[in-house]
Amino acid sequence: MTDIPNDELRSLPCVTRWPGNPVLTASQVPYDSALVFNAGVIRWRDGYAVAFRNDYGCTEAEWAEGKRFRGTNIGLAFSRDGINWKVEDEPVFHMEDAEIQRVYDPRLTVIGGEAFMTFAVDTHHGLRGGIARTDDLVHYEVVSMSVPDNRNMVLFPEKINGMYLRLERPMPVYSRGGKDRFDIWISESPDLVYWGRSELLAGVEDFPWANDKIGPGAPPVKTDRGWLVFTHAVDRDDSRGKHGWENKWPKRYCAGVMLLDLKDPRRVLGVCRRPLIAPEAPYETEYGFRTNTVFPTAAILEDEGTVKIYYGAADTSVALATARAEDLIQACLEGGPRKPVQLP
Repeated sequence: MTDIPNDELRSLPCVTRWPGNPVLTASQVPYDSALVFNAGVIRWRDGYAVAFRNDYGCTEAEWAEGKRFRGTNIGLAFSRDGINWKVEDEPVFHMEDAEIQRVYDPRLTVIGGEAFMTFAVDTHHGLRGGIARTDDLVHYEVVSMSVPDNRNMVLFPEKINGMYLRLERPMPVYSRGGKDRFDIWISESPDLVYWGRSELLAGVEDFPWANDKIGPGAPPVKTDRGWLVFTHAVDRDDSRGKHGWENKWPKRYCAGVMLLDLKDPRRVLGVCRRPLIAPEAPYETEYGFRTNTVFPTAAILEDEGTVKIYYGAADTSVALATARAEDLIQACLEGGPRKPVQLP
């Protein structure tokens, strides 16, 4: 599986957790809320905006008795500093019909002055990924929906060679051995509607501590040395027992990072071979819906060269970490480019 012992997974030394974490929790939401996590964050007007997943209608005690969440919606909040958030009075995004079960896991990107949200959609015939545009973060026009099964879609914040680009994580159970073995792919589009020229960007084998799946986390961040791409990467150990609300939760989610070429993002310049953020803090490991979970969903490069990294903690809250972009780039370059797949 990995050359890194499981009990030695640690966050990179260059990463600093915000001392007031988590920065957004269900207690700040003025409507029914149990879990607030997996949020998209962008700079917006004179501050920041966050679109977050909100699961509601169940407590931990009720879960233990067999009750489940009544629903999921997407909420909106604003902040002047990206740390202190004011949640709007009502959820902002809904898709409901006889086929759709729920919409969740929003990611936000600004392209050419327009805001876009990617999201996941559970339907009665599979899991789909969607893209919507908005000019106020409240009203949305859905412009694209994938076929099943695809999720964790994130958009690049600018066109490259005249094309929109997205990272995505198809879920090919049949062709990858009948189990979780999901990778990161890249696709392009002339109009955000029709997507093609898809190819593998990185595989599970590129992240030495992972043995289950990887996928895009935050939309790519542009630096003068390449695109920083923040990922999730999962290791699974079936001997793990109760972690959080679940009676058994064998997976651990860590954040990863890699670097892509500015002009040709299909070219991987380097992959950090250790976790960027591993579950270590109490709000990641000791309490929450699914502990041992760090899932990066947004990254913002500030003027002084610091990257704000927002992540879902234990599938329960939104937390914040920071790191210097130069340190992240160096960690990727030290890991080297994608390694050739070793076939049996």
